[in-house]
Amino acid sequence: MSAKAVSGNVVPGLQAARGHDVHVDILIAGAGPCGLMLANELGLRNVACLVVDPKADTAFNPQANATQARTMEHFRRIGISQEVRALGLPGDHPTDIAYFTRFARHKLARLRLPTAAQATQQIKQMSGSWSAAELPHRVSQKYVEAVLREHAEKRTGRRIEFGWQLQSFEDGPDGVVAQVAPSSAQGEAVTVRARYLVGADGARSAVRQALGIRMGGATGLQRQFMGGKMFAIYLRAPTFYPQFPHDTAWMYVSVNHERRVFMASVDGLGEFAFHAAVHPHETPEDWTHEDARRIFAEASGMDIAIEILSTGVWIAGHSLVAERYQQGRVFLAGDAAHLFTPTGGLGYNTAVGDAVNLGWKLAAVVKDRAHTSLLDSYELERRPIGLRNTGYARQFADSVGLFEATPELEADGAAGDEQRAHASTVLGAHVRREFNIPGVTFGERYDGSPLVFGDPANAPPDQANEYIPTTQPGGRLPHRWLDGERSLYDLLGFEWTVLAPTHLQGAAHTLASVGIAAGLQVQLLTLSPGQAGDLLDAGMLIVRPDQVVAWRGAEAQDPATLWARVAGAHHEIR
Repeated sequence: MSAKAVSGNVVPGLQAARGHDVHVDILIAGAGPCGLMLANELGLRNVACLVVDPKADTAFNPQANATQARTMEHFRRIGISQEVRALGLPGDHPTDIAYFTRFARHKLARLRLPTAAQATQQIKQMSGSWSAAELPHRVSQKYVEAVLREHAEKRTGRRIEFGWQLQSFEDGPDGVVAQVAPSSAQGEAVTVRARYLVGADGARSAVRQALGIRMGGATGLQRQFMGGKMFAIYLRAPTFYPQFPHDTAWMYVSVNHERRVFMASVDGLGEFAFHAAVHPHETPEDWTHEDARRIFAEASGMDIAIEILSTGVWIAGHSLVAERYQQGRVFLAGDAAHLFTPTGGLGYNTAVGDAVNLGWKLAAVVKDRAHTSLLDSYELERRPIGLRNTGYARQFADSVGLFEATPELEADGAAGDEQRAHASTVLGAHVRREFNIPGVTFGERYDGSPLVFGDPANAPPDQANEYIPTTQPGGRLPHRWLDGERSLYDLLGFEWTVLAPTHLQGAAHTLASVGIAAGLQVQLLTLSPGQAGDLLDAGMLIVRPDQVVAWRGAEAQDPATLWARVAGAHHEIR
């Protein structure tokens, strides 16, 4: 069931609140994809939240460029997937990933993928690992943030407060008292009193630093590519497509001994996000726009005019996870909790998953539908995912970054042909390893969580390139297309669902009724044998708000205790 926007009057902004305390349920520091997604989740549940961010607006630079299928399923759940899929590349623009010695020279490998227009139809015929409601979408974060912001403001009835930063906070037994102030350093601070604070404020998280929480893992790993400093250029090159001698792609990767580069199409018309590896002896902080043009020409092998929209320096080689995701009434999410090398696009998509997980739990506690100990499960469930996904990103970075590009790769004659054939084999295997990842996308599991009736010994293997659909509690509910056109996910309740075969309808009704009596929003959904296939062979399922299976069985002998465990319904979670 797609969620609907919440109507109501818009709350006055922070400028108008000077001299008065602002009271909200949740204060969110950071208006990137994580903070904005969390605001949507809370707004759809009528939870009062305030989002502050020192930036002037949503992202100008492209930043993340790949929205995974699972994230698109979450966007579908909150009613924005079609809007997001219409953004970015034109519907008929290829979404392939292609490798070259230089863009205009030797081609080495290519993974062909559906266009945005093809994706909406092809997904209905796909099965096995790619049985899903949505396929991935190649869209820049700058476009996604704008959509998330628009809907967050409608659903919360409060504008996202860009140009305001969290200055300080105190966590007390009755809530968090925070000072937020204009990031321009002009104007007085406003006191915000919130029941909970979420630090979704990025890699240099002030919230995490104030809590004294350290990041653990690896950083500064050096590779020929995707390890060390990277130089980013946001550029416009309208003549790139007419002069490019190969088939159009979405991502272009340049592999040669002088400079390793990847470039993603932003709008399919001439804007690109270009990222070049920096050699240890270079100081990209001093590079000018002329240096940027030189590096683009070097990587592309093309003599074309480019307009530089922005430049920047960032560090690849991180796989860091916060030692804790919660301290008292304060939570960390997104890049504040985990920092990736962006292979596989896992940072942004993991951040959205954090917001989804935390959102329904905060709402349940704020609305007094669950014991506060429900919130302890956020770290228990999401920190292992942070460790898992940063590990996968590091594997992908090693796969491509440790491949050594030698001068012979561009040589003429038999020696060059041999090197290029070898590179084609290696990179062809790599591109499938990094970009055909249904196991990473759909295979997140919470087997160790106290909220699910899991059986870790019987969980399917965790593998990047294969996903095994299962109703084993702890993982995503396997998807079905009903009657060829309707997504099973569209029929689920926005909160809890009891999903059952028709022959167990009576038992399922009793189970759902007990949940409703406990104050939960529970929808009963029954499927005929023709609709369910083997999905309900093990009996009924309890599906959480995040579409994770919490329990399955042919009968529930003690429904009240069952709901207390999976939903934290006023019983401590043990």
